[in-house]
Amino acid sequence: MRPTLRQMEYIVAVHQLGSFGLAAEKLHVSQPSLSNQVAAVETDMGVRLFDRGRTGARTTARGLEFVTRARRILSEVEALRSTMLSDLPFGGRLRLGVLPSIGPYLLPQAMKALHEDEPELRVIVREENTLSLDEGLRNGRFDAVISTPEDHPNTFQRPLFVEPLWVAVAQDHPLAGRSRIGAADLAGQRLLTLDTGHRLARIVYGIAGASGATVSDDYEGTSLDSIVLMAATGAGIGILPDLFARRQGIHRSEVRVMPLEMADADRTISLMVPVDRSEGLADHMAGILRGAAETLDLAVVRG
Repeated sequence: MRPTLRQMEYIVAVHQLGSFGLAAEKLHVSQPSLSNQVAAVETDMGVRLFDRGRTGARTTARGLEFVTRARRILSEVEALRSTMLSDLPFGGRLRLGVLPSIGPYLLPQAMKALHEDEPELRVIVREENTLSLDEGLRNGRFDAVISTPEDHPNTFQRPLFVEPLWVAVAQDHPLAGRSRIGAADLAGQRLLTLDTGHRLARIVYGIAGASGATVSDDYEGTSLDSIVLMAATGAGIGILPDLFARRQGIHRSEVRVMPLEMADADRTISLMVPVDRSEGLADHMAGILRGAAETLDLAVVRG
C-alpha cells in the first residue's frame, strides 16, 4: 500500500534537507532510487510534493501537509516499535492525563518517586477536564488517567484517596467567622463551581440539593482560581477540593476558606488504565501515587 513507511521517510528527509542528493546520502540509498520512489508517490496520489530546481527541492503546500502527517505516522510507528522492544512500564513512555485540580499538588512528589524507581521512563503529563480525560483514554491518547472513577467505566481502576471539600467565602460574608461549615449553613446560599465538564460540578449539585442551596446558573468557572475570585466578590460560596484549598486557598487574603462537613461532600480520586493494559502496571503506578498522597495527609484508599 502506498505510500510506504520508507517512502514517507524519503519525503520527510528531502523536505528537511532541501535536496534529493543530501537526502539520499543521509538514508544510504542512491539518488535515482530515492527520486523514483518520491515520483511514484506523486504519481500515485496525483500531487506534486516538491518543486525541483538547480538550487534544490522546495516543498509545495501539499507537500508540507504530507510531511506533517507523515511525521506523525512515523513517530507513532517508532513509538510502537519502542514499546514492543522495551521492558520498561508503558513501553518507556507514559502519557498521563490528570485533573487540573490534582496535578500540580500530587504529581511533583509522585514523579520524583517514579523517576527514582524507573529512571528511563519518560512521562508526558496533560491536565484536562473529566470528559476530555475519558475521551483521551478511550482513543489511546492517554495510557492512564488520574480522575474520578465514576466517569471512566470499563477500565482497570485503582482507588488512590478520598478528597474532602472546602468552601470559600468573601471576607465580609456572614459565614466568614465560622471555623467549619455544615449543611444547615448552606441553606438558601448560592454555590459556585466549575463547568459541567468536571465531576466536581455534579458533586456540587448534589450538595445543593441536600442542603437547600442553589448552584449559580449565570457563572461556571473554568478554573478553581476563578471560583475563588468570584467568591471574593460576594457572588456566592465557592466549593473547592481539599488539595487546592489547603495548598492555595487558605493563603488567599481575599477569601476565608473553611472545611465543609456534611454527607457526600468529598470525591474519590483513582488511577484508571484501559482494560487491555496489564493490571500489574496499574498496581505499580497506584502504589507510587498513594505514597505521594500520604505525604500530603490525604485519606489513602487501599485496594
